[in-house]
Amino acid sequence: MQQFFTVLGGMGTAATESYIRLLNKRTPAHKDQDYLNYILVNHATVPDRTTYILDHSQPSFYPDLLEDIKQQSQLGPEFFVMACNTAHYFYDELQAQTKIPILHMPRLAVATMVQQYPELQSAGLIATEGTIADGIYRDEIQKAGRSVILGGDAVQAKVNHLIYDDIKGQNYVDGKLYHEVLDDMVNKLGCGVVILGCTELSLAQELAPDHDYPVIDPQSILVDKSIEMALQMRREHSQD
Repeated sequence: MQQFFTVLGGMGTAATESYIRLLNKRTPAHKDQDYLNYILVNHATVPDRTTYILDHSQPSFYPDLLEDIKQQSQLGPEFFVMACNTAHYFYDELQAQTKIPILHMPRLAVATMVQQYPELQSAGLIATEGTIADGIYRDEIQKAGRSVILGGDAVQAKVNHLIYDDIKGQNYVDGKLYHEVLDDMVNKLGCGVVILGCTELSLAQELAPDHDYPVIDPQSILVDKSIEMALQMRREHSQD
C-alpha cells in the first residue's frame, strides 16, 4: 500500500474506535477509493500510561510504543497519529527514533484553542491524572501565554469515574456525568473553555454532544488534521 499513515491506537480501544469512526465519517468520499489509506495498530496490551507516570516502578509503556514505531516505520507511512493524549509523555523520545513525523495532538489542540479563543487568558483542563501530573497540556498552554485551571480532587474523582469505571471498564458513556463535569468547570470554576485532555473524554463528547459548554476536543482536531494531511499527500502524489 502506498500513500498511507499509521494510527497508533488501543489506548484504549473504544476511544480509538471513536477516532476511526470520525475519520471515516468526515472524509469527503463518494466511492470506496475516496476514503483514506491507513494502518490501525490497535495495541490494546500497552501498559497503562497513568499508572506508570504516577509510579515509575510500574511497567513502562515506552517499549511497546517504540516497538510499534520501529515496526511501522519499516512500512513507510507518511506520518503517525498517536490516538492517546497521555502517551505523548514519550513524544520526544519516540520522534527521535523515526524520521517519519508524529502528529502532536496536545500541541494541535492548544494551537486551535488560541485561534478560536484569542482573548482567553486561561483554559480549563480535564484529563487523566497522568496527563495532569506530567504537564503535557500545561506546558503547551503556558507556552501559548495562557494559564491552566484544574478541577481539583472533586472534579478529578468524577473524571476518573467517567474514564476508568464507565468507558474503559464498561464501554459505557455516562452523558449526564460528562455534562456535570463540564458544568463544574464552566459554572463553578469559571473556565471560558474546557480542553478534553483524554481520548475517552473525546468519546464522551462524540456520544453526548448535546450541551452548550465550550470545549476543545483534541481527538476531533487530530481527525481533521489527519484528513487534511492525507488528502494533501494524495494530491501531491497524483501530480508526480
